[in-house]
Amino acid sequence: MKRYNIFILFSCIAILTTLSINSPELLAKTKSYKRTFATYSVPDVILTNQDREKVHLKNFLNSEKPVLLEFIFSTCTTICPVLSAGFSNMQKKLGPDMDKVHLVSISIDPEYDTPERMRHYLDRYRAKPGWNFFTGTRKDIDKVMYAFDAYVPNKMSHFPLTFLWVPGSKEWVRIYGMISTKDLMSEYKLLINDNK
Repeated sequence: MKRYNIFILFSCIAILTTLSINSPELLAKTKSYKRTFATYSVPDVILTNQDREKVHLKNFLNSEKPVLLEFIFSTCTTICPVLSAGFSNMQKKLGPDMDKVHLVSISIDPEYDTPERMRHYLDRYRAKPGWNFFTGTRKDIDKVMYAFDAYVPNKMSHFPLTFLWVPGSKEWVRIYGMISTKDLMSEYKLLINDNK
């Protein structure tokens, strides 16, 4: 009886998987993320990257290049590895164009995330030039999190957010949820094409 129930369960899963693959409408309804637009005022704080380079975040983000931004921390074992794997895969998919995009990770655990630890973290994900991991004072990190409506009082209660922006745009695309590399690339291309 148990084998029969397991067979039925796997049959149902196979049917649903086949339906979702062959039905774009169904697939669109089952996306694992929510896409919205928002206007953010980036605070003029000084942050430090994995190479101990200090930048004015406002100037750094307001550049000639598109920006993909996330809030993570190096000891996270849940959401952050998925987000970081997405950035790593994004760089691979961009190939020779990877230097035309700023990938920005901002630590929500600045007390622990030193430049050395951030460098080790990026090495783990085979980060290429163009992906910066920033830390700063707790006060400045909180300012940035508040500015992007991403503040959490405890790092363990953070949620999956990815932000996309292109030069000339007044709004950021805010992605809430776990987004696949394929969907992230699609969102990026859509944003680039909409702002040409």
